[in-house]
Amino acid sequence: MFKGLDYYDIDKDLNPQSRLVRDTVRDFVEREFIPKVREHYRAGSFPTELIPLMAELGLFGANLTGYELPGLDETSYGLMMQELERGDSGLRSFVSVQGALVMYPIHRFGSEAQKKRWLPPLAHGKAIGCFGLTEPDFGSDPGGMITKAVADGDGYVVSGVKMWITNGSLADVAVVWAKLDGVVRGFLVERGTPGFSANEVTGKMSLRASITSELVLTDARVPKENLLPDAVGLKAALACLNQARYGIAWGAIGAAMACFEEALNYTLERKTFGRAVAGYQLTQEKLVDMATRITTGQLLALQLARLKEEGRLRPAQVSMAKRNNVAMALEVARTTRAMLGANGISDEYQSMRHMCNLESVSTYEGTHDIHTLIIGKDLTGIDALDR
Repeated sequence: MFKGLDYYDIDKDLNPQSRLVRDTVRDFVEREFIPKVREHYRAGSFPTELIPLMAELGLFGANLTGYELPGLDETSYGLMMQELERGDSGLRSFVSVQGALVMYPIHRFGSEAQKKRWLPPLAHGKAIGCFGLTEPDFGSDPGGMITKAVADGDGYVVSGVKMWITNGSLADVAVVWAKLDGVVRGFLVERGTPGFSANEVTGKMSLRASITSELVLTDARVPKENLLPDAVGLKAALACLNQARYGIAWGAIGAAMACFEEALNYTLERKTFGRAVAGYQLTQEKLVDMATRITTGQLLALQLARLKEEGRLRPAQVSMAKRNNVAMALEVARTTRAMLGANGISDEYQSMRHMCNLESVSTYEGTHDIHTLIIGKDLTGIDALDR
C-alpha cells in the first residue's frame, strides 16, 4: 500500500477529516484505478465505469457547499487531488474539470434555477461537464477568442471552435465562453443542441487515459436561461481557472510522490557491481533532491490551503504554487525515468507515464512561462504582456 512521502511529519498536523479523505481516495486509487490505468493509457481511453464510484465517494465539487455538495475544507480537497494524480493526471483532470471548471462556475455565477438543475446531477455523476475556453489559435491569450454569441429572439446563437477540451466528448453540458457584444460571457451548452458537436482528439502522446475533444459550434442556438447571469468579462473565466490551478498545485505532488517511491524501491532492489543502486552517492543525491523538492511543494500547498480557507488567497499565489509544483513533479518524473534505466521506458513502470502527462499539466491552466509573467507583474507592478 502506498504510504507517501512525509519527511516533515505533516500528517500529524492534519485534522481527522483530512486524513480520512486522503486515505479513502488513496485506497480507491490503489484498488480501483491503478490496476486499470495501463490498459486505458495504451488504448487512449478513460475508465468511465468508475464514475459512479467516484460520485459515491463525493469527489465531484467536493469543496463546494449546498445543493447536495460535500463542502470539504480546502486541505482535504487538496489531498484528494494529490491522491487522484498519484494515480494519473487524467484521473485528477476528470475530477478537476467536473468540479472546478463546471460546477464552480455554475455555483458562483449561475442562477438559482441553473444551480438546482445542474449541481446535484453533476455531483452524483448523473451528468458530466466540460469547460470550453481554449481555442485553436488562442490558449495563453484567451481574451483574443473568436467564438461569438449573438442575441436572437428568445436566445443566443453561438458560433466558434474550442480545442483541447477535457471530457468534451463525454459531456452532457459544456460551459462555453464567447463574446457577446464584445464582452466575454459564459453559456451552458447542452449535448444535443443543434449545431453543437464534440470530436475526440486522437494521436496524443500525453494524458492518454483522458478524453480530450474539439467543440464545434455552428450557429448553435442556446436559450436565454442558459446564460450564466453573473459571469461577465474574462475575469469570470479566469476565476474558474484559478480554482483548477489550486487543485493542480496539489495534484502534481501526488505524481511526484508516485515517481519518488518508484525510484526509491527500484534502487533499493536493483543491484549493480555487487551492491544496491541506492548505495551509491550519485543515487542518494538524486533521492535527496527529489525528497527535498517534494517536501517544499507540500509546504507550499498547505499554506496555499490556509490562505484559501481564510479568504486571503491571491491569484498570483496560486500561480506560484502551480508553477513550482508542476515543474518540480516533471523534474522528479524525468529523474526517476533515468534512474530506472531501460526499464524506465516500459509501461510496467509508471514514471514515464507521469512524465508524459506532466508535460501537458505544465501547459494547461496557464503555461510555466505565463505563470512566470503573472508573478513577475505581481512583484514589480509592470505587466510584461502590455503591448
